Amino acid sequence: MSEKAELKILREEDLKDKVCVVLGTRPGIIMFSPIIRELENRGLNYFVIHTGQHYSYNMDQTFFEDLELPEPEYKLDTVKNCKFHGEQTAEMLKGCEGVLLKEKPKIVLVGGDANTNLAGALAARKLHIKVAHVEAGERSNDWRMPEEQNRVIIDHISNFLFVTNEKGRENLIEDNVKGRIFITGNPIVDALNQNLEIAKDKSTILSDFNLEPKEYLLLTLHREENVDSERNLTDFLKGIELVCQEVGKKVIFLAHPRTRKRLREFDLMTRAEDIEGFEVRDAVGYPDFLKLLANTRLIFTDSGGVQQESCILKVPCVTLRENTEWTETLEIGANTLSGTNPQKILDSTKKMMNTEVKGKNPFGDGKSASHIIDVIEKEL
Repeated sequence: MSEKAELKILREEDLKDKVCVVLGTRPGIIMFSPIIRELENRGLNYFVIHTGQHYSYNMDQTFFEDLELPEPEYKLDTVKNCKFHGEQTAEMLKGCEGVLLKEKPKIVLVGGDANTNLAGALAARKLHIKVAHVEAGERSNDWRMPEEQNRVIIDHISNFLFVTNEKGRENLIEDNVKGRIFITGNPIVDALNQNLEIAKDKSTILSDFNLEPKEYLLLTLHREENVDSERNLTDFLKGIELVCQEVGKKVIFLAHPRTRKRLREFDLMTRAEDIEGFEVRDAVGYPDFLKLLANTRLIFTDSGGVQQESCILKVPCVTLRENTEWTETLEIGANTLSGTNPQKILDSTKKMMNTEVKGKNPFGDGKSASHIIDVIEKEL
């Protein structure tokens, strides 16, 4: 009988005074941009793992260039052909584990609810490395969403939980998490403040698209519950067609590669392109997106990050989902939920077109990165 293999873990004396940042999606890069800058400014020893979850030149590489961030030290390239959540998470976990065994950091920082963050957190926890979760404590209470499953698991295995506000703290206490909770605000506010300045200097997107401020509507759509359903995509297009007919403003659709693929698979691309006043465009870099978002009359989205950004910028938002983890945006009147029902999309659009967003930004003081790194630096 062969001896049982000894599984590798790291002892506390093996660990070095350094921080690992794990990211792999566009929202993750944006969220961590002010945190990476703060780590740089303080001269702390850190490195970045890019898991490759969303990797493509247009969607990710340009983000690092446009946001003037250093290139990640480690890029994983084994997830490109993964078709299932478990397969993708396992590949990223394996890749992160290899890097962590080599680098031996004291703390691994993950942020949000993507598979990337679950993989990074699990890899660290299994090696006895402490985990810090940025944007902890958010809940949609919709267990059909992979993101909800991920965020709950990450919260329960994290040592440090950085929450946006009191609501997040209450959610974590109710869930009886073991880690230490810190109300730090959300670094998306820092990112918006810092990166909007870059956008003002760099972006010419309004003139490139021949757009005037407040004379167009903006749209993003990428979540699998929407774009992987032929029925939902068909209903969504019906709703947008009603909007174009009745509202009288151009709608600019920044189409995620996944969404374009599904539109072609379901034979809906021609229909989309035939809607008068509806322009299907490629996704753009973050400075261009911020310029478009800051100047639009209204945004349609199913993205959690865009709900936050539009709220901070006081741009009315129609969320193409039945629920949201960012309930604060609903409470202050900056956002409304429409799902993909055509008539509800139209009714929600009319409602938000007549709304002026006045509520106080609920996501923090714009110094979240500093608050977070204060805690991390003490631990180091």
